Amino acid sequence: MTFLRHDSSHIVGFVLVGVALCGLPRLAASQTLRSPWDGKHVAATDVPYACTPITHIAPDLTTDGFYRLDDPTHSIIDPVRQKAYNESSNPVKAAGMNIVIAADAYRTTGSKQALKCAVEGILTMAKDRSLSGHMSSSQAYYVQGWVVGAIAIAYLKVRDGVRVTPEQNDLVGNWLVAVGAQTKRYYDDRRKPGTGDAGNNHLYWAGVELVAIGVAANDRKDFDWGIATYDNGVNQIRPDGTLPLEMARGSKALHYHLYALAPLVLIAEFGQANNINLYAHAHGAIHKLADISVAGLEDPQLFVKGTGVKQEVPNVPSGDQIGWAPPYVRRFPNPDLTRLIQKAPSLSVYYLGGLPPA
Repeated sequence: MTFLRHDSSHIVGFVLVGVALCGLPRLAASQTLRSPWDGKHVAATDVPYACTPITHIAPDLTTDGFYRLDDPTHSIIDPVRQKAYNESSNPVKAAGMNIVIAADAYRTTGSKQALKCAVEGILTMAKDRSLSGHMSSSQAYYVQGWVVGAIAIAYLKVRDGVRVTPEQNDLVGNWLVAVGAQTKRYYDDRRKPGTGDAGNNHLYWAGVELVAIGVAANDRKDFDWGIATYDNGVNQIRPDGTLPLEMARGSKALHYHLYALAPLVLIAEFGQANNINLYAHAHGAIHKLADISVAGLEDPQLFVKGTGVKQEVPNVPSGDQIGWAPPYVRRFPNPDLTRLIQKAPSLSVYYLGGLPPA
């Protein structure tokens, strides 16, 4: 099981290696897991990149949710709780965001400085064992998964351009796999009593995290766990294209349909990279979800009728709503969706690791 690959054409100050992670199953070379970014060469350049100073993030995270405790739909924000959440989680999210931005700068410009910045940020998080300790609440587990999943994807975007030492290789690989193990335990335990986050959008975001970790570490168990979350999602899609757990989110039902769709599409793209046609699962139900969610951006009446309340609809859809769409529309052309993509001011989605696969 290799983690960071070596490529003799790109050197950014790290020593080459490609060694197995201790204690994890080794696959035959023919079974090597792939990401949607593999095989897409990036030409190294001297384009300058201003690397944000690296911050140190602790293993433990103490934070909590921001919706009102008396709101069963989890759609009404409590300003006091939101302030506390932002203060406790923003430094963590900012550290991951800096890595994601640097990785995308490398993918789009070939900047060796951006590549070095992303890799050094990942190595620092791994050395600090960031977010691999005690999580204080469900919200802490969500933040852990979002941030580490985004960093794992950022790694997949840069891994063909770097060489690292055996010690660095083990350091990063073991850190990612350890965090992934926590994520799996959290959701597996939540499935037993049937809690909402064991089957709604949170599970699909955890799926993105685990497929990315699975590919990074070439760990089939992690990858398969993530793939299984896709089926959990699409098997819930109703004939009209809606998801029952997301429809229960009141004024944010449309928002959470799009929020659930985004990780499902990226998981499907990881499937395609590994010759698994997830788009066909559940008789292609994901297309119903995509159609109704995109239609809701133009006319949210179906969601208004289903929830009985006005929906929150962005004036101009951006990455948070349609960042999943570019790879999807290339496979399944849709003029309306293409127009939305062209109008979007940004297509980057932090928790999907930044820009979508090209």
